[in-house]
Amino acid sequence: MEADGFVRRRRMTAEPPGGDPGVAGASAGAEVRWLSGRFWGVSESLVGTLTSPRIGGGGGEVELQAVHYCCGPGPGAGPGPPDQDPSEADYEGLPRGASTSTHMLAGAVAGVMEHCLMFPIDCVKTRMQSLQPDPAAHYRNVMDALRRIITTEGVWRPMRGLNATAVGAGPAHALYFACYEKLKKTLSDRIHPGANSHLANGTAGCVATLLHDAAMNPAEVVKQRMQMYNSPYRGVLDCVRAVWRKEGGGAFYRSYTTQLTMNVPFQALHFMTYEYLQEQLNPHRQYNPSSHVVSGALAGAIAAAATTPLDVCKTLLNTQESLALGSLAAAPGQSHAPHRQITGLAHAFRTVYRLGGLRGFFKGAQARVIYQMPSTAISWSVYEFFKYGLTKRQHSRRTQHREAEM
Repeated sequence: MEADGFVRRRRMTAEPPGGDPGVAGASAGAEVRWLSGRFWGVSESLVGTLTSPRIGGGGGEVELQAVHYCCGPGPGAGPGPPDQDPSEADYEGLPRGASTSTHMLAGAVAGVMEHCLMFPIDCVKTRMQSLQPDPAAHYRNVMDALRRIITTEGVWRPMRGLNATAVGAGPAHALYFACYEKLKKTLSDRIHPGANSHLANGTAGCVATLLHDAAMNPAEVVKQRMQMYNSPYRGVLDCVRAVWRKEGGGAFYRSYTTQLTMNVPFQALHFMTYEYLQEQLNPHRQYNPSSHVVSGALAGAIAAAATTPLDVCKTLLNTQESLALGSLAAAPGQSHAPHRQITGLAHAFRTVYRLGGLRGFFKGAQARVIYQMPSTAISWSVYEFFKYGLTKRQHSRRTQHREAEM
């Protein structure tokens, strides 16, 4: 794969204690420039494909108009145009004739944008969730952490591990959104035909999470290990090889059950809150960017705050903090042999409580909420835009075909 070739060419050098932090920063900068170039090309291609033909011969601008008919006219609204079947402009559903791969593509773009744009805050969250941080990595808040990381380790240091996330986020979110859309429509038709069903939304979100986490978990392990202060890994492939050699392939899925335990309630809360807010803010389910942004941000914030304790445990399982393992070995009543690794959710819970008390379960909560609010807003906005483009394009084709037959 091209991405794998890039990883081999752009191996990043971690800054050992006392080393030059500019080396890792320069490498991360090259990584970001490569990813932005690839993503920009994909975005231009998608927009050109999904939007309607150019209007007029003047400015050559693309015209996008809202689809006003969802599942029939809203309360008090007049009937639609006589030659239009309202179901043909069903923005919420998969357009007839559109393959699931088109929604997978829209989901992949949304996922990559979400993770890449908010990656610096994700780096801060990982560090602030550390149970036994290095004295040089104690931060008062999110802005203090970003300022100190950039000042002492280089401007590109918060982006380290971005390529691993981008490679994992594409397929993970493609499965996530495609599964969610298909199951939501199928279950809603069975549970509450012709109307929205919160049970269907929550169930679809839970099942979609199973596929998403299976694809994303190895990338999360690599990303979080590279985000830690004084990470010993030179790059993504170096991290993969080191983890495989020392801890085995199971290390990439050590936190999978914890991730699911966190993400199933997270996504259930996320999707149900989003759909509820859409009912309140956008009852006719038109393409309304502002409602998608507000609904996505609030849904992400509520779900993130409620599941922070599980996220702290997941970070511990992924990073296997050396200082935390050393503290466990030095605790009274413990053998002096160092703990080799922390395994399982129960072990992680005991470790967090032993080293941080109840407050330890909410380490990095501020950074997590700050990260999730714009992340989910970006993800839903981008996804709804591409879904709208697909629906409008399909509807325009049907209209043209019908007019040609008349």
